[in-house]
Amino acid sequence: MPLFRLSEKIEFPPAWLARPDGLLCIGGDLCPKRLILAYRSGVFPWFSNSEPILWWSPDPRLILFPSRIRVSKSLKKTIRKNCFSIRINTAFEQTIVACSQPRQDKPEGTWLVDEMIDAYITLHKMGIAHSVEAWQEDRLVGGLYGICLGKTFFGESMFSLVSNASKVALVALAQELHSQGFGMIDCQVTSGHLLRMGAQEITRDLFLDILNHGVDLKVPDSLWQSGRYLLPQSKTDSNPSRIAHAV
Repeated sequence: MPLFRLSEKIEFPPAWLARPDGLLCIGGDLCPKRLILAYRSGVFPWFSNSEPILWWSPDPRLILFPSRIRVSKSLKKTIRKNCFSIRINTAFEQTIVACSQPRQDKPEGTWLVDEMIDAYITLHKMGIAHSVEAWQEDRLVGGLYGICLGKTFFGESMFSLVSNASKVALVALAQELHSQGFGMIDCQVTSGHLLRMGAQEITRDLFLDILNHGVDLKVPDSLWQSGRYLLPQSKTDSNPSRIAHAV
């Protein structure tokens, strides 16, 4: 497959033209219009400081159906202990910067370079990028951020300073999105951590079908209201409406 080079014109080649490793094209910029089109097209940026902007559409694609999130026994115990307060959009910049920090399992660094951080902060200010945060009193100890278009959430990165913090945030998010009728959480590339939590690989074609069905659906304005609280739902509570939230 050829590798496409983007021009100043904001457009992408069809996702199915990506190379076997998922790389579709190179170049362009990270302006909001191009980023939004990328996600709508099933494409995302992923590159390091030493590389130009690289755009990917892998096949298979890792996704999580919100209704199928898997909660281990130990994680259920953590949730029942109410160790964390899960909030929406109260510390987006702090969350994305924390996600960019080197980790013990990835000491070589991060793909979240400054250019990427600035681009997603801009999307957050536009109401498109969101953070789901795990707090212990006034300390941010974990969380995740991503993009929401219609009823599709594109997960970008997670971090934990305390064991299970990001997992509890993901459970809370999945339950909330399930209650709102979201079709999927895009996890992009396969990881054992997400597979254990119920994510699964699907073909690119199926991913694009689900994406096209959900990307233009309407969601309540209150869904991403800053300061909302999300409380993960216990397995014994079968009523999604009991997920608590407040301002």
